[in-house]
Amino acid sequence: MSVNLRIPGPTPCPDDVLQAMSRQMINHRGPEFREMLGRITPALQRMFETKNDVLTLTSAGTGALEAAVVNTLSPGDKALVVSIGVFGDRFADIAKTYGVNVEKLSFEQGTAADPDQIADALKKDGSYKAVLVTHNETSTGITNDLGSIAKAIRGVRPDILILVDAISSLGSVPLPIDAWDLDVVFTGSQKGWMVPPGMAMVAVSERAWKAADEAKSPRYYFDYKKAKSYLDKGETPWTPAISVYFAMDLVLQKLEAEGLHNIHERHARLGQFTRDSVKAMGLNILAKDERYASNTVTSVLVPDGVDGPSLNKMMREEYNTVLAGGQGPLTGKIFRIGHLGLVTQEDLQACFDALEKALPRVGFSSPVAAR
Repeated sequence: MSVNLRIPGPTPCPDDVLQAMSRQMINHRGPEFREMLGRITPALQRMFETKNDVLTLTSAGTGALEAAVVNTLSPGDKALVVSIGVFGDRFADIAKTYGVNVEKLSFEQGTAADPDQIADALKKDGSYKAVLVTHNETSTGITNDLGSIAKAIRGVRPDILILVDAISSLGSVPLPIDAWDLDVVFTGSQKGWMVPPGMAMVAVSERAWKAADEAKSPRYYFDYKKAKSYLDKGETPWTPAISVYFAMDLVLQKLEAEGLHNIHERHARLGQFTRDSVKAMGLNILAKDERYASNTVTSVLVPDGVDGPSLNKMMREEYNTVLAGGQGPLTGKIFRIGHLGLVTQEDLQACFDALEKALPRVGFSSPVAAR
């Protein structure tokens, strides 16, 4: 029996994508790679809904966070970091590491950021160079209303940089980069893209390129300008994860055939199915307002009297279902169910069937069953 991998990344990969990765290596300075990159790049632009440059970096998502900081900001620059969870905090920590003067605007975990509070912070201090924000916070299962946030930011500071962690959202939920006037937006291959870890993809606006010309943060491997100069030749500056590029080349053909609207609708449907199923079992989701509940990952409150790690261990060892635990202050308080990328309603139903068997064994008495 195959494992039902229900974490928010790495996500399962289609068999033909895994098969594509088994191809023999090619010359990353040769015509075959150049042709492949020439297919991948415009396909990503279409999926990102942008005319901005799109770069590919051989990296996990955290490398993309670091790249966004070092290419646009200098030590001493002031940045407003909007955090609704662990990954918002990570964005802030990386900026601090490079000497950025970070002001963190944090919101209660399980809630979305308030665009008006962000706008107010920018009105009070006109010295911010950038706003750093997470679109979909994987640690809490909350999706920020990024369109409204961007509109609020531009209403106060039309030229400020907006740097967006879209690692677990882009390609799965709506995020029209150009329509929302965003500057640096990045994602990772291991999320809704159905490709193993190893590639970060980033869209860079003209405003961001101007910032890159001025930025004084040290950078070498993650230098956008190097990446762009090599992209113009159909190459990457450093040796790429060629097998991951093989996989992405095929996946993009599959995703474009499905269509962006259909992909978004599929994730919305599966997200709603997950939330409905959680509530039908007498469990509660972390999201205080379901309008902001993520369509890529659902955070479920561990019921009173239940040990979260024990539940996850039982699900993995006895029911072949891998759930994600809580992170940071939510460790042991939630478990998370990923429903992005290669996942069907049947996969999710199998997860809930297993939960229905496991929960009573770890002390949960369903209020639904008692009625």
